[in-house]
Amino acid sequence: MHSIHFQAQEMVPTWKEEHLDFFLVPTGLLLMFGYHLFHLQRCISHAKTTVIGYENHSKRAWVARIMKLKAKDRGQAITVIGSNLSAATSFASTSLALCSLIGALIGSSYHNDYISKRVYGNKSTTIVYLKYVALLASFMFAFACFVQTARCFVHANFLISMPNCDVPVSNVERVVIRASNFWVVGLRLLYFSTNLLLWIFGPIPMFVSSVIIVVLLQYLDKNTDPLPQYNPLVSYDSPSKIDKETSKETVVISDSSKA
Repeated sequence: MHSIHFQAQEMVPTWKEEHLDFFLVPTGLLLMFGYHLFHLQRCISHAKTTVIGYENHSKRAWVARIMKLKAKDRGQAITVIGSNLSAATSFASTSLALCSLIGALIGSSYHNDYISKRVYGNKSTTIVYLKYVALLASFMFAFACFVQTARCFVHANFLISMPNCDVPVSNVERVVIRASNFWVVGLRLLYFSTNLLLWIFGPIPMFVSSVIIVVLLQYLDKNTDPLPQYNPLVSYDSPSKIDKETSKETVVISDSSKA
């Protein structure tokens, strides 16, 4: 009887803290991937309901207005492109620096008994190596996206500042939108890197971070405002305005002289 009871206890699986990594981590990653696939589908089919579609609409209008100016009058556009280029370069440098530092941080963390004892989850060498590779890959892909963003903005800079040439607006628009898309993908990879960074401290912080990020992104990625039309404004210094004011002044002077 005791042997039967002992065998039954052996057949019942026992819960261990290492099992959390095999349940919470894939669930958190699937939550992030699922939301971004849903958001990608919404950006393609219903772009005006997303912030990305709203921003791309504004950038298309900006390119269309800028390209109507002469090349010598596009200095403000070059300044805008330069500021975006600086931001992309800064994020690329930060991602590359984190790639070089994250290995040493993870290694020192798990050689430290104070931290390893307080991590509730799998602390095996394979899982630690998997965390390192996943985090490094995420930062490397983010670095590649920001480099592509900088490349596209540099190309847009050349197209906008090209003198004595009728550059098609669609070419400049395509390059600017492509740079913006690479920028968005790079930022999303940094969000993934945040989850993977919290995985160092266990699967529970990683899963909680995934839920919080998805909830925040669902609110931040939604657009409820109608797309503006960006109609051109009539300048006070336009030739038509000046001609009208000049004609009025002439009539007033002639009337006063007759009086």
